[in-house]
Amino acid sequence: MQKLLHIVGARPNFMKIAPVMKAFDRTGEVQQTLVHTGQHYDDELSKYFFEDLGLPRPDVDLGVGSASHAVQTARVMIAVEPVLLRVQPDWVFTVGDVNSTVAAALVAAKLGIRVAHVEAGLRSGDWTMPEEINRVVTDRLSDALFTTEPSAADNLLAEGVSADRIHFVGNVMIDTLLAHQERATALNVAAGMGFENGDYVLVTLHRPSNVDSRDRLAPLLEALGQVSLLTGHPVVLPLHPRTAARIRELRLEHLLSPLHVLPPLRYLEFLGLMASAGLVLTDSGGIQEETTVLGVPCITLRSNTERPVTITHGTNRLYYGDPDGIPDEVRSALLERREATIPPLWDGRAADRIAQITLESEVDPAAAAGPAGRVSAG
Repeated sequence: MQKLLHIVGARPNFMKIAPVMKAFDRTGEVQQTLVHTGQHYDDELSKYFFEDLGLPRPDVDLGVGSASHAVQTARVMIAVEPVLLRVQPDWVFTVGDVNSTVAAALVAAKLGIRVAHVEAGLRSGDWTMPEEINRVVTDRLSDALFTTEPSAADNLLAEGVSADRIHFVGNVMIDTLLAHQERATALNVAAGMGFENGDYVLVTLHRPSNVDSRDRLAPLLEALGQVSLLTGHPVVLPLHPRTAARIRELRLEHLLSPLHVLPPLRYLEFLGLMASAGLVLTDSGGIQEETTVLGVPCITLRSNTERPVTITHGTNRLYYGDPDGIPDEVRSALLERREATIPPLWDGRAADRIAQITLESEVDPAAAAGPAGRVSAG
């Protein structure tokens, strides 16, 4: 019986690992250990998160907490090494692109433990994004690379990753969405808040490029107020903890008055609110994918995306110009109502494919040599 150890560190990681763990559970052929690094942690939200997703409580909580990228990555590496030595897993499963992802991959690779990366191969080409560095390094260290869209394989092959390590399986985030969409809709979150379905604009902001500078954040908040004023659509803003902290530090609270500001929401609450929105403005990665499946127009407030299928197939468009132009972009997106096509294999069965591929692969003692021995010079 193979032993799998799963690493999660931030809220999106839980949405990605939940269907994977359930798929392996259904096989009855593995032992699984869930390790929460504590990279992002809120006790109240985490409690509901486990309930919403039907996840077991973590077997290990490393409690590394917030810090700079270097310190946080180092803390995860130091804390996770004894866990890997004790558990001796056949595979370490990493998901997404946070610091915990790359830290766990580094430790596992040095210990000769095989690494599987779920959501591999995504590239923005923007090296100012810490996530881009995490993605590239994790993929370089991984033995199995599970991809969500065709462009990911193209990226990996161009970087010299051998084709036999790349597996196009679909999107586990969409597995979770489809599994919980009915429950989320039944909550009637929008109606409970006094909003009409399809009549409000939902906003999420958290990336440093948008919230860390007063010169960027203040005009963005002013533009959101103008969206509400000029379009007549209420603007709903669940405040990410990072964004809330920056608003306080920069004394921009007065710019929130035209907006409907909410605390961070439970997964099912946010999913229900997103599904009923007329449009979503975001700088998140996963939300680009979720709005594509939900058929909700999306404007991503970034100059690039590592998820191009959300533009070619989905409802997403990029905008990183002058914030003054955001109201016009919103009007245009609402009028166009671009018809979305569900990307290939986004069918709710990505995790089952991951489980099947993993169980069909034999544990190779030569894996201690690491993936470098199986990568062409490119």
